[in-house]
Amino acid sequence: MLSLSNVSVRNTLNDLTLTVKSDEFVLIVGANGAGKTTLFNVISGEIKPRSGKILFKNMDITDTPQHKRTKWIASVLQDPRLGTVGEMTILENLSLAYIRNGYKKLTGSTIAFFKDKLRILEMNLENRLYEQTRNLSGGQRQALSLIMATITDYDLLLLDEITASLDPKNSSMVMKIAEKIVALEKKACMLITHNTKHIESFGSRILEMRNGGLVQVS
Repeated sequence: MLSLSNVSVRNTLNDLTLTVKSDEFVLIVGANGAGKTTLFNVISGEIKPRSGKILFKNMDITDTPQHKRTKWIASVLQDPRLGTVGEMTILENLSLAYIRNGYKKLTGSTIAFFKDKLRILEMNLENRLYEQTRNLSGGQRQALSLIMATITDYDLLLLDEITASLDPKNSSMVMKIAEKIVALEKKACMLITHNTKHIESFGSRILEMRNGGLVQVS
């Protein structure tokens, strides 16, 4: 589904090659500064590689801008405050994500759809649609970020250390939710993590960033 061939980014990635299948949950590990987030930024389109080719579902997307890739590639960042707008309600945040990904009109059935998505979290957020997001805990906001990222028909989910700013309890909760979403929707997922528990518990393949490239660990 996703294929990177000889992709290079100055001082970070060096002729990197990667293939991800449509049903894989791939973990990316490595030292700080190894280029893990840069890799995700190249895949999402935030950074254009200096050289190499990116194929997605047999389409060459090397020069495709980030805003056009969002219909296929969903992302969740480290800080839940970056994935949600605190001054907006849960409903407004969901609506923003929905419209941003190409859907122009909200209807009564759309709100029912939002509620069904929120029920996956088992946090009762479907009954708090009109509450400002800043009132939620960090774990709840990150869980909401996951729903916002996956609210449209994406193909690949990029999770960049999504538990880095959470305490152990919330970290475990958010990872279980991420795994549940991926299993329910049968989508490909890539996760950057430093957490050894994640390495032991999640993923079908583990790759390590070394010297600007990727080495399979297991």
